[in-house]
Amino acid sequence: MAHSAKISGTGRSAVVLLSGGLDSMVAAGIAREHGFFLDALTIDYNQRHRRELQAAKHIAEKLRAVTHVVLPLDLRRFGASALTDDIEVPKKGVGEGIPITYVPARNLIFLSLAVGFAEASGASDIFIGINALDYSGYPDCRAEFIASFAETARLATKAGVEGKPFKVHTPLQYMTKADIVREAARLGLDPAWTWSCYDPRPDGKACGLCDSCRLRLKGFAEAGFEDPLNYPGVSEMDRRPQDPA
Repeated sequence: MAHSAKISGTGRSAVVLLSGGLDSMVAAGIAREHGFFLDALTIDYNQRHRRELQAAKHIAEKLRAVTHVVLPLDLRRFGASALTDDIEVPKKGVGEGIPITYVPARNLIFLSLAVGFAEASGASDIFIGINALDYSGYPDCRAEFIASFAETARLATKAGVEGKPFKVHTPLQYMTKADIVREAARLGLDPAWTWSCYDPRPDGKACGLCDSCRLRLKGFAEAGFEDPLNYPGVSEMDRRPQDPA
């Protein structure tokens, strides 16, 4: 479902999938703004680096999550992605089609785990920070997938068959990356808490060249903000906010 002022979580808990990236932080911030207590779920899927997990921990603390579960799940055993296998991360620009950074069925797997966490904790609301506009072409970021998944969760759980279906909130679904940057500013959230780079440099700084870095930098420039992360390989001209049209 799309971001809506009608959402009211006062006195209720919501499970928030918290990756450590900008989108997941903003989704969590929106959940908190609507009055939900946050139960954060981070999946440690043995991705290429640990920096994203460190960011998730920091964000959970800053947003005062009631609980923060970091669940280990070794998707390197499956591989077939530049994030979980010995495959080079593309750095020549965002191309057409589904990129090699797609992790097979990742959001399907993560949402299934979030439903399990929510049912065990008594929550009915789940927030995930996917969007279908400025993204890398991943099929599991589409609205039709979310709608189908919510129906599957209703059919597959005790809560669902007893008339308490899960609501899967995707408040960023139709936002551009620039919209998300502006939303972070509106919510008073610091993008410096987050991490987006798929393939950090040996010195631990963002590469500035992978799809995720490029989309993030483009979003900040279009929103009129400067990204607080350090990108040693990116010129000041490329980092400079664009003048409003």
